[in-house]
Amino acid sequence: MTATGPAHDYLAPAWLPGRHAQTIWPLLIKGSLPAYRRERWETPDHDFIDLDWVAGEPGSACVALFHGLEGNSRSHYSRRLMHALRHLGWHGVVVHFRGCSGAPNRLPRAYHSGDSVEIDWILRRLQARGFPALFAAGISLGGNALLKWLAEQGSEASRVIDAAAAVSAPLNLAAANAALSSGFNRVYARHFLRTLIPAALAKERSFPGCIDIQRARASRTLRDFDDAVTAPLHGFLGADDYYARSSAGPLLAAVRTPTLLLHATNDPFLPATALPSREQMPDAVTLEIHPRGGHVGFVAGAPPGHLDWLPQRLLAHFGAHLPRQFSVR
Repeated sequence: MTATGPAHDYLAPAWLPGRHAQTIWPLLIKGSLPAYRRERWETPDHDFIDLDWVAGEPGSACVALFHGLEGNSRSHYSRRLMHALRHLGWHGVVVHFRGCSGAPNRLPRAYHSGDSVEIDWILRRLQARGFPALFAAGISLGGNALLKWLAEQGSEASRVIDAAAAVSAPLNLAAANAALSSGFNRVYARHFLRTLIPAALAKERSFPGCIDIQRARASRTLRDFDDAVTAPLHGFLGADDYYARSSAGPLLAAVRTPTLLLHATNDPFLPATALPSREQMPDAVTLEIHPRGGHVGFVAGAPPGHLDWLPQRLLAHFGAHLPRQFSVR
């Protein structure tokens, strides 16, 4: 469906008008940090990832969260979802992509929007822990990577997780990066580049010759950076090849696991024209597009507002797909 029933309607507050206010304000009201327990996993290629956990009750479900570009367990959406899970009594884990947990990873490679192989390894390892139900949520970049994995796995994905959700995913990476290269949106690109470029320069110091350091330092848009750094580090011919091979949008018809695809038409990171239609979606995908909300915003309530609507929407979706013997308390 392209709209939701009254229980899931989102109403953007009148005091917070516009896509940019609805995107930026959550950064100012993200709230307290959950009491995380960190766990480090060694990867098959002798690197590592860090996972930050909140503990649930014995025998409860688990939700794995894949964050967005340069995000982590301190991001506002991570905090709010993990607090909601703790209140519900479920397990929650924020999976850090390589290099995003505060410690540089060991290899030249880092992470990218289409890394479904990494998603597969992580979710299968979580599944092996024997949770009675396992759910996966992806935010922005993490949402695109998760959707790509769901599509590539088809019906096999349902053997690993019970349901999934993707929020503000850049389904068309070329369109998303074009949007972030013009007008006010360049503010977001500069924000990301402030951490991406220093990390790339540190990679070059550790692995001389892995990237074109001059092009990396001169990047003024995310496309510049992807062409100079992301693509060569991860086996792509360039930014265009990276975007074409990593965008989840063209693959969505193959998704067979119950999946909530949540977006706002005023998301500054992806033009509304790049959003899919209901007719393009398989039965397994619930397409929920709201007219407002910004990019992973969805602020609700009177000033200063709160960020509870989004985690509650995700948990309602996951709760509807619990195995029969379990229920949301």
